[in-house]
Amino acid sequence: MAPLVKICGLSAPSSLEAALVAGADMVGFVFFARSPRHVSLVQARELGRLARGRAKIVALTVDADDGALGAIVEALTPDVFQLHGRESPARVAEIGRRFGVATMKAIGVATADDFAMAKAYAGTADMLLFDAKPAKDAKLPGGNGQAFDWRLLVDFACARPRLLSGGLDADNVAAAIALSGATGVDVSSGVESAPGVKENAKIAAFVARAREAFALAQDKQSPRDGMRAGRVA
Repeated sequence: MAPLVKICGLSAPSSLEAALVAGADMVGFVFFARSPRHVSLVQARELGRLARGRAKIVALTVDADDGALGAIVEALTPDVFQLHGRESPARVAEIGRRFGVATMKAIGVATADDFAMAKAYAGTADMLLFDAKPAKDAKLPGGNGQAFDWRLLVDFACARPRLLSGGLDADNVAAAIALSGATGVDVSSGVESAPGVKENAKIAAFVARAREAFALAQDKQSPRDGMRAGRVA
């Protein structure tokens, strides 16, 4: 599967344009009132118009009910719902069926034991996103700029795209990709100058370095794949 680079928490047309010009595969908009990255339905309608056809549009929600999800669909027409709350596997599947939108389930990770929960979602969510588990007193379920041990993701086998999030920025994304084996990366606070304030130069640098790291990872795999194919022949 092709690597994915996602810029999340976009709220201004200028930063959205920077992400699109940089070549982000996915752009994310947050629908969670307590977040500094929250966008209204009116904002979402305009941002969606700018992004349509240029990148996959992701709507991040936290335990939203059907009414809220329906309003987001009407305003934004997202390609993906990123579910960042306590949605059960059954709820994830229901959202996908009801709204005809792909689903990405966020899994909070602190230790290897947290991957047991991820297995329950592997058959219902279209994509999985692994983020650092927030502290008990955290006000937000994500976007806290914290990282977990990226090496923990290596042994999690899944046919779904596996995106890595939490504490990423242009300086460490290459190491994160190399250590985790992730098939995608997602950044929000790591391309900001202040909570909710994106920096265009940081967005461009993150996308470029993520692309370089994914290309390097694929190059390292190709010789081994070729040797295996030669032995079979």
